[in-house]
Amino acid sequence: MAQISRSDIKKKGFKRFLKSFKFSFDGLKYAYKNEQSLLIHFIFTIIVVAMGFIFKISHTEWAILCIAMAVILACELINTAIEATVDLITLEYKPLAKIAKDCGSAATFVFSMMAAFIGFIIFIPKIMHLLNLL
Repeated sequence: MAQISRSDIKKKGFKRFLKSFKFSFDGLKYAYKNEQSLLIHFIFTIIVVAMGFIFKISHTEWAILCIAMAVILACELINTAIEATVDLITLEYKPLAKIAKDCGSAATFVFSMMAAFIGFIIFIPKIMHLLNLL
């Protein structure tokens, strides 16, 4: 039996390129509607953006925070994909399925903690200066 490569069946072209944006937005919409932790990240994103404007952070600080917020969102979406894939394969409790889901969740957690640390590095001195503690 001849083996068919993925590139042979994958549609290409400008129309497919435009449709890929719709698929991406479908994924964002699904995650927004179904993943509680994404809502929590969104709330923190609003708080961080507001604080950025209040404290008039530098362009470099904006760039760092934007990268951190984007990576958290990406981690959350990848975690959602891992969970959906595992659930597609089995709904039974299996130790390896648990490991896959737990590690996906841990990746989001680790980067969320790093992003919080980045936020503290940027905002704590500004808050302390505002309160005349520096």
